[in-house]
Amino acid sequence: MHRAFEKIAEHRPFYQITPLTDRLNYCSSPINNMGWHMTVEKLLDIQMPKRVDYMRVIIMELARIADHIICNGVLGVDTGAFTGFLYMMEHREEIYEIYEEICGSRLTTNIGRIGGFERNFNHIAFAKIKRFLVRFPVVLREFEALFNRNRIFVDRTKDVAAVTAADALSYSWSGPILRATGVDYDVRAMEPYSSYEDFDFEVPVGENGDVYSRFLVRNEEMWQSLRIIEQALAKIEKEPTDIFHADVPAFYLPPKEEVYNNMEALIYHFKIVMGEVDTPNAEVYHAVEGANGELGFYLINDGGRSPYRLHFRRPSFINYQMYAPMSKGMLLSDAIINMSSLNVIAGELDA
Repeated sequence: MHRAFEKIAEHRPFYQITPLTDRLNYCSSPINNMGWHMTVEKLLDIQMPKRVDYMRVIIMELARIADHIICNGVLGVDTGAFTGFLYMMEHREEIYEIYEEICGSRLTTNIGRIGGFERNFNHIAFAKIKRFLVRFPVVLREFEALFNRNRIFVDRTKDVAAVTAADALSYSWSGPILRATGVDYDVRAMEPYSSYEDFDFEVPVGENGDVYSRFLVRNEEMWQSLRIIEQALAKIEKEPTDIFHADVPAFYLPPKEEVYNNMEALIYHFKIVMGEVDTPNAEVYHAVEGANGELGFYLINDGGRSPYRLHFRRPSFINYQMYAPMSKGMLLSDAIINMSSLNVIAGELDA
């Protein structure tokens, strides 16, 4: 699970690398999938339909919520409060059911394809998304009521493992833990991708850079994700309902029923699977705002069916580098909640 993702990827066709990205941050794997697809689309200069962009935004923001549910829920457990974790986990399950309806999988989703999605969202998927938007805000509000002003939780987290903005930047931090120090940096806002420039949302920023600030930033990010998903659903209604991938037959695998009944589709399928489609000689870097920070893909291509070199910028690996110096001299009980607040995912540590 945690071995040589990048080197394995260099011996796989582009479209077979998606399952490897699942196993980086497996708590929000769809963001990894979308980031990889967008990297290859950047290499191939594929222009995506707006509806596909909005569908991707919905999936990525659901993944962000699922990831933050785990992080803040576990932080509550590590400070002695189990109720919030159990209560929130029920609604993380609803997100997994949405994934399952769209792609048939739940944790390591392999969701989407280079050029779009394997299939369109059906009415059941949209109904589940809308149901989640109604149910989850009530739960999130109660979760915040349990923790935000809880005397025990605040005493355990406030001023613990505080990091300055300068130190965070010097260690190349990104994501919620960087924003908790007061640095207003979010890839979605600074370098928009997947039509994020079409959305109205705020980037939550903390003040103290401590465990409590990280908790509050992630809570507020869940509210902003809900806001983005609502906008995306409204925008999708204005787009053609039958579009779920770009018109790139040389790189997008045709549906199986067409392969079995249409000679042209069979030829394209054969050429894509056998790697007989030429790709540009180029270097590409593309980053998305993962749940834990900037998730980047640095791709060097020599025109073959597989990357010549590929590097994953895993935010957990970079964020974790500061754990030892920031934990020096603190109580063991504080070191545990410090680790929880960084939300280090092991799959990103040893890629």
